Parts: sequence; C-alpha cells; structure tokens
Amino acid sequence: MEELAPNDGAAKSKKRLGRGPGSGLGKTSGRGGKGQTARSGSSIRPGFEGGQTPLYRRIPKRGFNNVCAVGVVALNLQDVGCYVEAGVLNGKDVNPSGFAKLLSLGDVPAGLKTVKNFKLSSGAREKLLAQNVEVVE
Repeated sequence: MEELAPNDGAAKSKKRLGRGPGSGLGKTSGRGGKGQTARSGSSIRPGFEGGQTPLYRRIPKRGFNNVCAVGVVALNLQDVGCYVEAGVLNGKDVNPSGFAKLLSLGDVPAGLKTVKNFKLSSGAREKLLAQNVEVVE
C-alpha cells in the first residue's frame, strides 16, 4: 500500500499565498490592489455596479407577463389527420395542459366522425357540420 501514488502531474499542490515576492504571490496574495474585493469575506452579488444604478433597473420594463396563462394550440383542419384515432379527434391529445382551437384552413380529414374538447372557429364549425361530424365541446 505504501507504493501507491498519483500519476505524475495528477496531484497539484495548492497555491501558497503571501510567501514573499519571490513566490509571485506575495504582497497582495493574488487579490490585486486595494478595494472591496481585496477584503476578506468580500462577495458582491451579481449585477451590482458599485452603487451606480444597475443595468436591470436602467432598462425600461414594458408589457405584462401573465405567468398563469394557459397555452393555446391552434390547428388547421388540414393538419389534424395525424391526431384522428378511430374517427375521433380529441383536443386533450393535442394539448393536455391547455386548450386547442381548430381553424378552417383545409378540408375535413376522411373518416372523421367526432370532434371533442376543441374551441372552433366559425369556418371550421361550418365545414364540420357540412360533413356531418359530431361536435362535442
């Protein structure tokens, strides 16, 4: 066990600070000149600019960000073919967390019999009812 040792160059000895000018880390011990960051225990939070108004407060804030908003997925009739299962198109399959809206661009997919859990545009509703598709909201 006594012969075990790390490979050459694998174990690096720590910096020995403040051991005279010949070490290269004497006098200020790698902390630069004077000031706030040269003091022991100094820590400055990110974004602090020495008392100057920080950038995140100088930039104008505009608009409103609603964190409670529910995501909306809009789909055209021409794009829903891959979501149809056994003649049923379910909005929960498209967007489980929010709601989905069906728009009128394109034709009603063949074999579609029922549409559930979708908001519908007026054009999409007309196309679905013209093809005798049952709409359940």
